[in-house]
Amino acid sequence: MDNLKISIIVPVYNVEKYLDRCIQSVVNQVYKNWELFLINDGSSDDSGQICDKWSNIDNRINVIHKKNGGVSSARNLGLSNASGKWVVFIDSDDEIEDFYLNNLIED
Repeated sequence: MDNLKISIIVPVYNVEKYLDRCIQSVVNQVYKNWELFLINDGSSDDSGQICDKWSNIDNRINVIHKKNGGVSSARNLGLSNASGKWVVFIDSDDEIEDFYLNNLIED
Protein backbone atom coordinates (compact mmCIF):
# COMPACT_ATOMS: atom_id res chain seq x y z
CA MET A 1 0.00 0.00 0.00
CA ASP A 2 2.98 2.36 0.30
CA ASN A 3 2.67 3.15 -3.41
CA LEU A 4 -0.77 4.75 -2.88
CA LYS A 5 -0.23 8.52 -2.92
CA ILE A 6 -2.47 10.64 -0.74
CA SER A 7 -3.05 14.30 -1.59
CA ILE A 8 -3.58 16.55 1.41
CA ILE A 9 -5.20 19.93 0.85
CA VAL A 10 -5.02 22.68 3.45
CA PRO A 11 -6.73 26.02 2.77
CA VAL A 12 -4.74 28.76 4.51
CA TYR A 13 -6.10 32.14 5.54
CA ASN A 14 -4.57 34.24 8.34
CA VAL A 15 -3.59 31.32 10.58
CA GLU A 16 0.05 32.13 11.27
CA LYS A 17 -0.15 31.09 14.93
CA TYR A 18 -1.48 27.58 14.11
CA LEU A 19 0.06 26.81 10.73
CA ASP A 20 3.46 25.45 11.77
CA ARG A 21 1.81 22.87 14.05
CA CYS A 22 -0.59 21.81 11.30
CA ILE A 23 2.17 21.34 8.73
CA GLN A 24 4.46 19.63 11.23
CA SER A 25 1.71 17.11 11.95
CA VAL A 26 1.62 16.21 8.25
CA VAL A 27 5.40 15.96 7.97
CA ASN A 28 5.42 13.65 11.02
CA GLN A 29 3.15 11.10 9.35
CA VAL A 30 4.29 7.47 9.58
CA TYR A 31 2.92 6.97 6.06
CA LYS A 32 5.29 8.86 3.76
CA ASN A 33 3.74 8.74 0.26
CA TRP A 34 1.81 12.00 0.34
CA GLU A 35 1.77 15.43 -1.24
CA LEU A 36 0.62 18.51 0.61
CA PHE A 37 -1.04 21.49 -1.04
CA LEU A 38 -1.05 24.66 1.04
CA ILE A 39 -3.48 27.02 -0.66
CA ASN A 40 -2.77 30.53 0.65
CA ASP A 41 -6.11 32.25 0.11
CA GLY A 42 -4.93 35.86 0.23
CA SER A 43 -3.66 35.92 3.81
CA SER A 44 -2.65 39.32 5.15
CA ASP A 45 -0.51 37.92 7.99
CA ASP A 46 2.68 35.82 7.72
CA SER A 47 0.84 32.64 6.68
CA GLY A 48 2.13 32.84 3.10
CA GLN A 49 5.74 33.12 4.22
CA ILE A 50 5.28 30.16 6.58
CA CYS A 51 3.94 28.10 3.67
CA ASP A 52 6.93 29.07 1.51
CA LYS A 53 9.36 28.20 4.31
CA TRP A 54 7.93 24.68 4.57
CA SER A 55 7.95 24.12 0.81
CA ASN A 56 11.70 24.81 0.89
CA ILE A 57 12.15 22.19 3.62
CA ASP A 58 10.16 19.32 2.07
CA ASN A 59 9.65 18.81 -1.67
CA ARG A 60 6.30 17.07 -1.06
CA ILE A 61 4.89 20.41 0.07
CA ASN A 62 3.39 22.59 -2.66
CA VAL A 63 2.25 26.17 -2.13
CA ILE A 64 -0.26 28.05 -4.24
CA HIS A 65 -0.88 31.73 -3.50
CA LYS A 66 -4.19 33.15 -4.71
CA LYS A 67 -6.54 36.07 -4.16
CA ASN A 68 -9.03 35.54 -1.38
CA GLY A 69 -11.96 33.56 -2.65
CA GLY A 70 -13.03 31.51 0.34
CA VAL A 71 -12.36 28.03 1.63
CA SER A 72 -14.29 26.26 -1.15
CA SER A 73 -12.33 27.96 -3.92
CA ALA A 74 -9.08 27.10 -2.13
CA ARG A 75 -10.09 23.44 -1.80
CA ASN A 76 -11.16 23.30 -5.44
CA LEU A 77 -7.82 24.73 -6.55
CA GLY A 78 -6.06 22.09 -4.48
CA LEU A 79 -8.22 19.38 -6.05
CA SER A 80 -7.34 20.56 -9.54
CA ASN A 81 -3.63 20.12 -8.73
CA ALA A 82 -3.81 16.91 -6.70
CA SER A 83 -2.31 13.75 -8.17
CA GLY A 84 -3.01 11.32 -5.34
CA LYS A 85 -5.40 8.39 -5.53
CA TRP A 86 -7.00 9.65 -2.32
CA VAL A 87 -7.60 13.22 -1.13
CA VAL A 88 -7.74 14.45 2.45
CA PHE A 89 -8.82 17.92 3.57
CA ILE A 90 -7.34 19.35 6.76
CA ASP A 91 -8.14 22.72 8.28
CA SER A 92 -5.10 24.92 8.81
CA ASP A 93 -5.74 25.26 12.55
CA ASP A 94 -5.93 21.47 13.05
CA GLU A 95 -3.29 18.83 13.74
CA ILE A 96 -3.43 15.17 12.76
CA GLU A 97 -2.04 12.21 14.69
CA ASP A 98 1.11 10.49 13.39
CA PHE A 99 -0.80 7.41 12.16
CA TYR A 100 -3.70 9.33 10.59
CA LEU A 101 -2.81 8.58 6.94
CA ASN A 102 -1.61 5.08 7.76
CA ASN A 103 -4.95 4.30 9.41
CA LEU A 104 -6.85 5.59 6.37
CA ILE A 105 -5.22 3.19 3.95
CA GLU A 106 -5.25 0.17 6.26
CA ASP A 107 -9.00 0.19 6.94
